[in-house]
Amino acid sequence: MNKGTFFCIDAHTCGNPVRLVTSGHPNLKGATMSEKRQDFLAHHDWIRQALMFEPRGHDMMSGSFLYPPCSDNADASILFIETSGCLPMCGHGTIGTVTAGLEAGLITPRTPGRLTLDVPAGQIEVEYQQTGQKVDWVKITNIPSYLAHKDATLEVPGLGRLTVDVAYGGNYYVIVEPQENFPGLRHWRADEVLRWSPIVREAARKTLSCVHPMDATVNGISHVLWTGDVISDGSNGANAVFYGDRAIDRSPCGTGTSARMAQRHAKGLLSEGETFVHESIIGSQFVGKVEAITEVGPYPAIVPSIQGWARVTGSNCITVDDADPYAYGFQVK
Repeated sequence: MNKGTFFCIDAHTCGNPVRLVTSGHPNLKGATMSEKRQDFLAHHDWIRQALMFEPRGHDMMSGSFLYPPCSDNADASILFIETSGCLPMCGHGTIGTVTAGLEAGLITPRTPGRLTLDVPAGQIEVEYQQTGQKVDWVKITNIPSYLAHKDATLEVPGLGRLTVDVAYGGNYYVIVEPQENFPGLRHWRADEVLRWSPIVREAARKTLSCVHPMDATVNGISHVLWTGDVISDGSNGANAVFYGDRAIDRSPCGTGTSARMAQRHAKGLLSEGETFVHESIIGSQFVGKVEAITEVGPYPAIVPSIQGWARVTGSNCITVDDADPYAYGFQVK
């Protein structure tokens, strides 16, 4: 039995995949994208698993659905899907979705060059430049971001003691700077990031509580951001973001860049109006900026922006067949 057929546009944002699903959308209940996200997770998560996991996807796969706007002032809504779940916000996913959606004529902006988008984490503003059919770049003004935990001590089995920060940029990140038991990103291979990240994340989850003060459904540490020396000209910082079970973000990570700027601002290392060029494990760059100072509940916060680019790599038609023993995907661990 054919469970479903999904047409998709595949793209990448600065190296990390974005699979924009253009048909097969489930009808989601709820007035906001936060409520629709909960409905998707409760009743339609098989779609995410089938499209993101092997054999149709891979550990790094991430994607999205475009929906009509939830708010009167918005142009569209985005639901994010990836191997780790349904994220409240995804920066690289937004850049890829906007690029692919505009180039395919799936998004019609009220004002050319600008978009207002509803996402599960709230509402974001987007600017973009388009030359002919091609989108040159996309800039996101993200949801307010803040430092949730400062200089927390973790005892990491097998690695030792780490001093970390936890910041929110649309998702909660453990941020690990170079120190005695972590020599820095450029001194570790990718397999070491993959080995230690889930252990660090689990240690942080056991000791550090993270619940968004404005939306309790946004909670828990999901990502680990390792820092180190840069390899690309013009970069102010480097990172490798771990997510899911075995994924390292190939892009500089939009919500991770937002979280890191919030961390640096809270520590007096980044000022309002200052830019922060953040590079990924492969050297690709996002241009971040502290656009404004604000608050999130009791926390001092920033309004960050992230600018990057995406390229469409192809289109495909994916069939999910109940007769397939791997219809809903798998991971090799």
